[in-house]
Amino acid sequence: MASEETRAVKPTAARVPPAEGPLPPAPRAWAVRLVVVGIVLSAFNLRPAITSLGALLEEVRDGLGMSGSVAGLLTSVPPLCFAVFGVTAPRLARRFGAGAVVCAGMVAITTGLLIRPYTGSTPGFLAASALALMGIAVSNVLMPVIVKRWFPDRVGSMTGLYSMALALGTSAAAAVTVPLTDALGGSWQSGLAVWAALAGAAVLPWIPLVRDKGPGSAAGSVHARVEGAGPVQHVHARVEGAGPVQHVHPRVEPPALRITRSRTAWALAVFFGLQATAAYITMGWMAQIFRDAGVPAGTAGLLLAVTMVMGVPLAFVIPRVATRLPHQGPIVLALGVCGLAGYAGLYLAPAAGAWAWAVLLGVSNCAFPLALTMVGMRARTGAGVAQLSAFAQSTGYLISIPGPLLVGVLYQHSGGWGLPIALMIGLMIPQMAVGVLAGRDRTVEDEAAAAAP
Repeated sequence: MASEETRAVKPTAARVPPAEGPLPPAPRAWAVRLVVVGIVLSAFNLRPAITSLGALLEEVRDGLGMSGSVAGLLTSVPPLCFAVFGVTAPRLARRFGAGAVVCAGMVAITTGLLIRPYTGSTPGFLAASALALMGIAVSNVLMPVIVKRWFPDRVGSMTGLYSMALALGTSAAAAVTVPLTDALGGSWQSGLAVWAALAGAAVLPWIPLVRDKGPGSAAGSVHARVEGAGPVQHVHARVEGAGPVQHVHPRVEPPALRITRSRTAWALAVFFGLQATAAYITMGWMAQIFRDAGVPAGTAGLLLAVTMVMGVPLAFVIPRVATRLPHQGPIVLALGVCGLAGYAGLYLAPAAGAWAWAVLLGVSNCAFPLALTMVGMRARTGAGVAQLSAFAQSTGYLISIPGPLLVGVLYQHSGGWGLPIALMIGLMIPQMAVGVLAGRDRTVEDEAAAAAP
């Protein structure tokens, strides 16, 4: 991979004419700080809607009269919403700006979390959950885009930062939802609704950025056509005396990338889908696996929190290591082996080795920040990252929809966790295989161009 700063196109005998008009100013310091705060707070709120429900799934099932199969459907709603709504994120971002869309996403999360416990019915609960998950979906897709636009020279470290915040929010919701519910009088409705307050706080940093289209117009962008190089190329150059790295972009937008012609894009989408399947099965069902093995509810929530909190340090370390490797396959294989060991432990001795299995599955779930990092590495341009992020996440989440639902069906009809865990083990093998393919040092732009007729 080229340096994280940029990938420069190398045209033959190309020349860049002088830019028209004055050079735009460097990014405003306050805007950069707000973006960092907004990224951290938003990432923190991208999973509590799911893991808080996982910790109280038994209480919600009893309160709303759900069967195991319906509960499985409930745990499949997150990837379904991510697939359906995530694909709209790039189009919305082009029209309104990425900051505005993420701000609206945080409002949707706040509203959905606030009203869903009090709808009083399963359909109402599902609808309110879908509203919150819609906000999560568009934010999921746009986080790599925002990082690429605002921090092109720090993709690995900024991806690690928001992945770490995401893991922290995920684990915090798993750990404290049960004790918080007890402190609020034992009402599962209050225990779920309280997370709306944190989502509301994540709205605030984006409000001043709603009209800001990003540093492309405020970070010293220079528009030029590269002559003698065939089609319009993206050129990245350092402008002397202008402070930060400046980016030379074409005045005419290149045609849309044929992302489906890239084998790497498909491998990354399948890898994303299979790791998402494992993650949502874990978030939705792992606490129940431990409870059915005789572990108290509070301890089961803590075990789920341990699984999630493993992503806090590793989500910061893994992207930084991945960006320094020409091939991310070894990381994929190491995470997969941890997952296989954790599932085997759940099958053989779920209660006896509970803490060890929680740790191993937490390490395995760090395939998520690795997948996000590879999205930023497998595309050369910001537009390519946006398309690849939308394609990989939307296609991946479609792939992941049946997993949690099938676990619920197998659990209800088999009366135990043997078959569901066997399913989890079986899915880990192809996850490792496609992850190795996605980790190759290639870009989707090159593959799509090579496959063009």
